[in-house]
Formats: sequence, C-alpha cells, structure tokens
Amino acid sequence: MLLIVTYSEAARTGLRNLCRRHEEPVVRRFGRAALLDATAYAAFLAVRLRESHGGDVQIERTEPFNEFVALDDSVREAASAYADRDAKSTPYAAFAAGTEHPNPDRLKGEEL
Repeated sequence: MLLIVTYSEAARTGLRNLCRRHEEPVVRRFGRAALLDATAYAAFLAVRLRESHGGDVQIERTEPFNEFVALDDSVREAASAYADRDAKSTPYAAFAAGTEHPNPDRLKGEEL
C-alpha cells in the first residue's frame, strides 16, 4: 500500500479531492493522510499530488503488519494480558516486573 501524508492546507485539500474523485484506489482516509492500493494508478495519483505540492506531500510504501509473523508469542501474550489487567492505571513496566512478560527495555531495543 501507499501512505500519503500531507503537511499543508493546500496539500490536504488536494488529497481530499483526490480521494473523492478517485475512490477505487483509496483504502482508507485519515484527514491529512490516506492509504492507497499498491497499484501503478495509485502511485500516479500520489506522485501527481506531490508534483503539485512539493515537500508538503510525503509518500511511503507500506505493508500490512502481521503480528503472527512479525512478533514472538511472548509479545502478543504480554499485550493481551496487559489489556486484560485488573488495574487499568498500572504502567506496563510495573505490570511486567517479576513475570515472564518481556521487559519494556528489551522491547524498545528489538527490531521487528
């Protein structure tokens, strides 16, 4: 997919118009950003928008995040357990202390 992010009012207007006129390649719109299908037509629309607005338009190629491929089971299990914790105000570091859940410092240092 292509992620388009706009940084000016004129570029946001251009993105809004692009999404309204060309609904087929639009996967999702987020106001100042949009996800488009990974097609040559979507790339054409994105580059055309950047040609019109220069540095106020950023285009990134993205891929969907598959947590079952990208993460260890321990990370997914920790996220699930943390979401179901009793005290919602407990920070993750305190929640994970003394358990088998991954330490937040370890998580911050690991690449996906």
